[in-house]
Amino acid sequence: MSVWLPTAPCRPETCLSEPSPTVSCPRRALRLAACLAAVTAGVVLSLPARLLPQGARDGLIRLWARVLLRSLGVTVRLGTPVGAVGGGMLVVANHVSWLDIPLIAAGRPGRSLAKSEVRRWPVIGPVIAWGGTVFLDRDRLRTLPDTVAAVAEVLRSGHPVIVFPEGSTWCGRESGRFRPALFQAAVDTGSFVQPVTIRYRLADGRRTSAPAFVGDDGLLTSLARVVAVRGLVAEVTFLPPIPAPGPQATRAGARRQLAQAAQAAVEGVL
Repeated sequence: MSVWLPTAPCRPETCLSEPSPTVSCPRRALRLAACLAAVTAGVVLSLPARLLPQGARDGLIRLWARVLLRSLGVTVRLGTPVGAVGGGMLVVANHVSWLDIPLIAAGRPGRSLAKSEVRRWPVIGPVIAWGGTVFLDRDRLRTLPDTVAAVAEVLRSGHPVIVFPEGSTWCGRESGRFRPALFQAAVDTGSFVQPVTIRYRLADGRRTSAPAFVGDDGLLTSLARVVAVRGLVAEVTFLPPIPAPGPQATRAGARRQLAQAAQAAVEGVL
């Protein structure tokens, strides 16, 4: 049991039991092939993309994320990021699936914070690492201050950082508490926090937990479930940025205040 990872009650056998409309096996195979092609293209383009100006690189990332999601059969309903603020921004969202990162990147690309295990995922792990992801070792709590400092350094450089402060994935019906630790990076740098909500539905509007990546779910098992769904829709809403508290707040109080405000904003939509 990780000392960092909060325990979510969501499990595949209890949260992913609702039947969803499915596509044929040939269509699933086609989606898997298209996904592999998109990921391969991401690997090939990741290194030369670093030579592009920031604006062009962000545009390429947005395009790649949308192509990847489309290859998996996911229709994206993407809200426009509001309240554009110069400099770094801490982008925080509820966490349901491994799909969440490309979903946010399709609207507001940024450096991501991910668990260290992601680096070892087949094929997609190297792509995530080459994208400048900050990795968190959840089994070594003493490294958390270093991780917060790394996130703060990215914010100071003027880049957004995408984090999921629940600390674990949830099925989408339930959600966890936003842990305040990583909000310290926004406090230390005076950065804005942008809350984001992610919801998954079927074409008829019903909520679905099919994309959820919970419990002992495996990446390949989850991938097979996603490509099998017919009419999967992902809704992403960017909420107004929240400024860091003023200097009168203590460091601990400021990060708790930010975490509570961001969670309230997300829950207000969910």
